[in-house]
Amino acid sequence: MPKPSAHSAAGQFIRDYGMIFVLLLLVALFSVLTLAEQHPTGAEAGRQVADRIVDAAGKSAGVIIVTRDTAEDRAFSAAIAARLADLGPTVHATVNGSPADARRAIVAVLARGESIDAIAANDATSRWTVYGQFDGLSDALVVPRSHTWPNFLKMSNVLGVANQTAIYAIIAIGMTMVIITAGIDLSVGSLVALSSVAGALVIRDLGGGTEAGAGMMLAGLFGGIALCALAGAFSGAMVTAFRIPAFIVTLAMMLMASGLAFRLSKGASIPQLPESFFWIGGGVTLGLPNPVWLMIVLYVLAHLLMTRMTFGRYVYAIGGNAEAARLSGVPVKRVLLAVYTISGALAGLGGIVLASQLQAGDPKFGLMYELEVIAAVVVGGTSLLGGSGKILGTLIGAFIIAVIKNGMNLTNVDPFNQKIVLGAVLLGAVLIDTLKRRRA
Repeated sequence: MPKPSAHSAAGQFIRDYGMIFVLLLLVALFSVLTLAEQHPTGAEAGRQVADRIVDAAGKSAGVIIVTRDTAEDRAFSAAIAARLADLGPTVHATVNGSPADARRAIVAVLARGESIDAIAANDATSRWTVYGQFDGLSDALVVPRSHTWPNFLKMSNVLGVANQTAIYAIIAIGMTMVIITAGIDLSVGSLVALSSVAGALVIRDLGGGTEAGAGMMLAGLFGGIALCALAGAFSGAMVTAFRIPAFIVTLAMMLMASGLAFRLSKGASIPQLPESFFWIGGGVTLGLPNPVWLMIVLYVLAHLLMTRMTFGRYVYAIGGNAEAARLSGVPVKRVLLAVYTISGALAGLGGIVLASQLQAGDPKFGLMYELEVIAAVVVGGTSLLGGSGKILGTLIGAFIIAVIKNGMNLTNVDPFNQKIVLGAVLLGAVLIDTLKRRRA
């Protein structure tokens, strides 16, 4: 059997993952559109300012550090103080506050007869007019060197995009499997709400709310996921046993799950969750938000499941021709039941992560999530007619939508126009899939 040529392999890659080039083009576009002068802050910028003070005023300089009262600014001022302690200059005062606080500190230092040879500040605090009230102090300001860099590519923005994408992308794994089987799951948004409410209720009512321990938090986590998996299994059973169209079944489940979430919560948010619960959706491990790690692990597992295991081949076979798959020995009903169960469970997991991030369960969570998730799947190259699609393509699709939304926010595109653009992107993705099928 001849090996596929490099040309055919490249063509197959483009057919499967061609949208990655669209993602790269979008990143390049928004990088150009958001180029701006950047004013560093944080610890590294603080060390840079300390070195500049020594170069400009010497090791015997008297220094005042002026920043705002934010976590990043405090890291900036702490780094300056630590670096200056090693280099020799004396820090007369450190201000983490307002212009009025800075003025009081300057007056106190001058009243003690101490010299102010340098004022360490960042871009924001260097613009305060208070320094002009004292002779020569405006010239004593030392700030970090600025540089040009895209706002879109700032690390905080990149991590923010990844973190915001994670929940949609996690839910989209199950949706991809469902759509490959030529089905649809409209219930995922309501299951997000149901999971958050169920998990929060377990933690509040059975675990003691804010005093709940790890065991009860895990019970809430797995309870919410299990309930949504059960809902997904019910949808799958209706589709397979009674051959009711998936659109109708999951539309009904969407309404029932939403109603149950409102009934259980009495229509109100459930905020009594322990602070440690925040770690699941809001913690950071090795520099990456925990939801991003969860997303990566799940996509690796799902990719292996769909490309290396019999289950994945069964899913594609059912989407291509369910009757032919059945005649070939594929357990069609069991596979469909499993696919809808997985979709429900992953929606439940998304709800738990969201509840962790917002420290509450709420029946209003997940509103319109099903549309965002379906859009990610379709933009990623999965056909709504079933039989084709890639798990990693869905991840690319989720990031394409996230990048477009984030880029439009950064470039101040009107929210109404944003909806038009996203609708056009979704329509374009379906059109491309239709044209590909016609050529085939």
